[in-house]
Amino acid sequence: MSTIKLTLEYDGTAYAGWQRQPNQTTIQAAVETAIFGVTQIKVPIIGAGRTDSGVHALGQVASFRINRDMNPRQWTRALNAHLPDDIVVRSVELMPDSFHARHSAKGKLYEYHILNRPERPTIERASCWHVHQRLDDAAMSTAGMTLVGTHDFSSFQTQPTDNDDPICRLQRFTLVREGHRLRIEVYADRFLKQMIRSIVGTLLEVGLGKRPVDSLTTILNARDRSAAGKTAPPQGLFLVRVDYD
Repeated sequence: MSTIKLTLEYDGTAYAGWQRQPNQTTIQAAVETAIFGVTQIKVPIIGAGRTDSGVHALGQVASFRINRDMNPRQWTRALNAHLPDDIVVRSVELMPDSFHARHSAKGKLYEYHILNRPERPTIERASCWHVHQRLDDAAMSTAGMTLVGTHDFSSFQTQPTDNDDPICRLQRFTLVREGHRLRIEVYADRFLKQMIRSIVGTLLEVGLGKRPVDSLTTILNARDRSAAGKTAPPQGLFLVRVDYD
């Protein structure tokens, strides 16, 4: 048996998220269908993260085990021939049997994109959150930095969830403005359900002057989702990279 690691890029617009669901089009189901098309073998794949409906990925990782003798180049070419245009395999690696896309992950980098201008987007409408009011990105950056560290992120976790451990180690937070575009980067060992989108929605209220810059600490300590802001829309979120030892 071979253990296969896939690095995937996808536009999540047309999908009901990563995880396979009855009567829904999902990334996981599309990739499993492609594997079956190549091998005529049904195998379940494991994703490093369960991206939500409409969320994109530049470096999602998935793994599966299969009894098939193919090299990485053959896997890449064959799978891409069977995948739809909005999903692509960027690379394939043969891994030790102990490798697990989710359990072996040590950290994940996400980006959230905001277009901050009065005019609505056209080309980017499916890959950013359009906010027409001018945002105070310096205040948002200062507020976001208070989240760096090991914390209980229950206040930023959407319910219901099957995750019983709300502790995450957020190692990096950066916010960069490039003209009308804001890019928020968040790196952590793990993330809770819709955690980044909840953080971004809260930071937006700071940027609009609706919350004080120092409010994020109070929100963290509340351990209550109602203490934080609204959940940002999915289309601005990208899973950029998953790190392993």
